[in-house]
Amino acid sequence: MAGLQADKDIIAGLAEAKRDEVEYEKKNGLSESTTSHEHELDGIHDGLEFPTEEERATLRRVSDPIPWTTYLIAFCELAERFSYYGCTVVFTNFLQQPLPEGSRTGANIKQAGALGLRQRAATGITTFNSFWVYVIPLFGAYIADTRWGRFKTTCVAVGIALFGHVLLIISAVPGVIEHSHGSLACFLVAIIIMGIGTGGFKANISPLVAEQYKRTKLFIGHTKSGERVIVDPTMTTSRIYMYFYLFINVGSLIGQITMAYSEKYVGFWLAYTLPTVVFMLCPLVLYFGRNRYVTSPPQGSVLSTALRIWRQAAKGRWSWNPAQTWRNLNAADFWESAKPSNFKGETRPSWMTFDDQWVDEVKRGFKACSVFLWYPLWWLTYNQLNNNLTSQAATMVTNGIPNDVLSNLDPFALIIFIPIFDQIIYPTLRRFKINFSPIKRIALGFFTGTASMIWAAVVQHYIYKRNPCGYHVATCEDANGDPVTSDLNVWIQTGSYVLIAFSEILASITGLEYAFTKAPKNMRSLVMSIFLFMSAISSALGEAFVSLSEDPLLVWNYGVMGVLSFIAGTIFWFQYRDLDKQEDELNNINEGHLDEKH
Repeated sequence: MAGLQADKDIIAGLAEAKRDEVEYEKKNGLSESTTSHEHELDGIHDGLEFPTEEERATLRRVSDPIPWTTYLIAFCELAERFSYYGCTVVFTNFLQQPLPEGSRTGANIKQAGALGLRQRAATGITTFNSFWVYVIPLFGAYIADTRWGRFKTTCVAVGIALFGHVLLIISAVPGVIEHSHGSLACFLVAIIIMGIGTGGFKANISPLVAEQYKRTKLFIGHTKSGERVIVDPTMTTSRIYMYFYLFINVGSLIGQITMAYSEKYVGFWLAYTLPTVVFMLCPLVLYFGRNRYVTSPPQGSVLSTALRIWRQAAKGRWSWNPAQTWRNLNAADFWESAKPSNFKGETRPSWMTFDDQWVDEVKRGFKACSVFLWYPLWWLTYNQLNNNLTSQAATMVTNGIPNDVLSNLDPFALIIFIPIFDQIIYPTLRRFKINFSPIKRIALGFFTGTASMIWAAVVQHYIYKRNPCGYHVATCEDANGDPVTSDLNVWIQTGSYVLIAFSEILASITGLEYAFTKAPKNMRSLVMSIFLFMSAISSALGEAFVSLSEDPLLVWNYGVMGVLSFIAGTIFWFQYRDLDKQEDELNNINEGHLDEKH
């Protein structure tokens, strides 16, 4: 969340900036502050009072107000998630269940279906889709950084995704859906094109939403009651992503519920058409705010420069002893040898067109990316929502509720609990001086993911135990060919979904925050895409567990996911707990400078 570049006319505009600052603080209940000469003027922090070390340790921290343009961008994400989840929620039934007898749309009150590929194939295809949409962000980040900038890349990505949506509708219209091979071919092309659009959108919309808030440094303010507090930009970014995630789940909740009933009572063509219509709101909102958004121009890819810095820092630190190499590469002074201040005159390499502060930013970005390396094991638990838990619901008593509606308990729980965490839980912890840092939140997210999988495994055990076909519930039928389920009510799945929702608040939202706040300004799309890419790796890992995704091995499936999440969370905590102590230091690194012309 680096600040904007210094205003070229800062001397002439300082009076106006100060006047705007006074108006801002009056509006938001903060007192007028005196200028600190410890910070250079940048047009963003001018006229603010900055806390001393003692005040940093003792004063309560609060967030700044969230800019209104943030909500416009969040609405675009809401529409995009409505379209994405509204479509993908019916993918499992579209792929796995056969076309009901006499139906030309796939609709059926008992069980909607279309292609009849069974559970393993359906899980494989939906897992590929999850992999694909989170690989493409790497490409989307590159285009944004080198060619178009985040805003233009987002707009183009929306257009590509809309074309994919049209193909998806074609795969489900009467006359096509009856021909399973043709429908499947059109479906696969559609999800590939949609994935390109979705990936380009996701890589850039997340940093774009947080860039609407410009401040990056702690400063002093006063509440309406007169309490002297520290206004923390990192906390503001955290709140932005909390509500950004809330918008995501409002979109996904409405999309998933309405489309689940659309497939059941009308057909898959409607379940794919309505999300497309809602997605068409994105271009309108982007166009409306085009002159109001804070945008960053393309600054060139800095990945090669960042890798050169790492290679320079690693020189002389390799050893035939792996343990010694590990210690050398993780030494406290690892990055010092790559700082330009260590090179004088002609000894300085021509590619070293940056200052020491930018090396510190790159160091911070690498730390964030190393944190993300554990996320694939967490995403394995979350991805069970998209396929296996939906299939599990079909083997229980639903009382007419579509089996893919139950997955909406996750976004529903998020909509309820995100404000509770933001307004009650996190402020309470801060009042009691409990440092619930990002690393602690992420670790706890792994453990709540484990609890969710334990819940699902226990439910699956009793499904097998209480079904007349035992360990073959997915294919259990009576003499008339109608599905026979266990006598368990589908709502006992609630625990799994609520625990996953808690896990998302702690791990996924914090991951978005961490990717933005720890990345150099000219690497934000790249670092965000790396965070999203962890989900793609998870989907690839998930392909290795597809053989567990059918009877009679589903208890093992959930158990393995839970154990992996627990082990990952434990190792994660012991590896990164020292970052808790460095949180303020990492967040308050001065912005570095890189000359892209060289």
